Amino acid sequence: MFEQLNFRVNFNDADYSDLSFPKRDKEILRELGKQVAEIAARPIMDENRKLWLKHNKLERTRPVLLCDPENGWNEIIPESQIQCENSIARHWEDYLRKQIFWGNEMNDDYVVEALFNLPYVYEEKHWGVAGSTKQASQKKTAEQGKAYHIETILEDFSQIKDITKPQLTIHYQATESLLATAQEIFDGSLSSRINTVWFWSFGLTDELVFLRGLEKLMYDFCDEPEHLHAVMDILFQGMQEKLDFLETNHLFCLNNDGTYVGSGGMGFIDTLPAEGFAGTVRTKDMWGLAESQVTVGVSPGMFKEFIFPYQKTLMERFGLTCYGCCEPMDARFDIVKTVANLRRVSVSPWANKEIMAAKLKHDYIYSLKPSPSNLALPEMDEGIARKELKEALKIARKYDNCLEIIMKDNHTLGNNPANIKNWVKIAREEIESI
Repeated sequence: MFEQLNFRVNFNDADYSDLSFPKRDKEILRELGKQVAEIAARPIMDENRKLWLKHNKLERTRPVLLCDPENGWNEIIPESQIQCENSIARHWEDYLRKQIFWGNEMNDDYVVEALFNLPYVYEEKHWGVAGSTKQASQKKTAEQGKAYHIETILEDFSQIKDITKPQLTIHYQATESLLATAQEIFDGSLSSRINTVWFWSFGLTDELVFLRGLEKLMYDFCDEPEHLHAVMDILFQGMQEKLDFLETNHLFCLNNDGTYVGSGGMGFIDTLPAEGFAGTVRTKDMWGLAESQVTVGVSPGMFKEFIFPYQKTLMERFGLTCYGCCEPMDARFDIVKTVANLRRVSVSPWANKEIMAAKLKHDYIYSLKPSPSNLALPEMDEGIARKELKEALKIARKYDNCLEIIMKDNHTLGNNPANIKNWVKIAREEIESI
């Protein structure tokens, strides 16, 4: 996923010990902000914005190209390059340097904007089981890297009654303090605003696995169907309550702009927000995403029975939805397409591109995810990269697909940041060749 400036920490609203930036940190950030603003003002950014707008409306354009190196950012902008001292300032600096790299070196269709999106400072207590002696596993982001083991905390279905729902605690005073700091630093260059992405996916199955564990879950589909439905319903109700809470408390922000939506793509579109919008963002004013990568090992029938009914209701709350990430959608698309507001569908490296192209036609956005493995080598094999892109483009052209090419899920660039730039260069050449 694209990086968000998220601070999920145990802040005491009266304690701003880490919220005061040294003078030098402010100077570093101010200069970087000016560079971002200069990039954002380039005509190419407006051209890219219009390209995404047409693309997201299913108008015919050339294939759109977007790269997020994810964990590879650690090799493009190593920790040693960050100059600020304050921990939050270092995070801001890292974000700004990435915008500068995107604008000056990546050469994809990313849109650098003269905005500094600052999320609310908040804590989130995740799903749990009251009375459990086990501590729930913590998800790790792509940039944290490394594998991790999921500890089962819902050990027995007799504990269903003890499942505890997530809780959000918003630290408004700390948020306003940081916003004031950002406005002071970026005054005259970037527009600072509160803009929080509260979740990536509302697919529910990640939460299911973090409660039950993947191995136990695989047996549950056959051995405990009623209990599995009961847990899915609890997760569904919890997500509904979370969405209601965010909507009622005016905490949502529009994502019809340069916000990353789905598992690949920028959100620019003028059909959102929905009719009747009066300033308070509702789920129907936004893009949403559902996926179920963790259930890739179950049959389409089991997916249709146990997973999708809960996802479908959540998807229908949103103005437009995206579906899928790394799971191949070949056998599931006919189930998922029953959602009327579906717009963007992921076509992962494990999908059959010909089948997906034939199913998606030009009725949906064909969100192609080329394999990132070639970029993990110290020296990328350009011939392999070119061949993969050429074949994918040929198929997409055959079926008149609304194609976007999203390079993501990079856990390393082989310690060679030039790989990502070379891949973009090859992708552009192959796009132009068709």
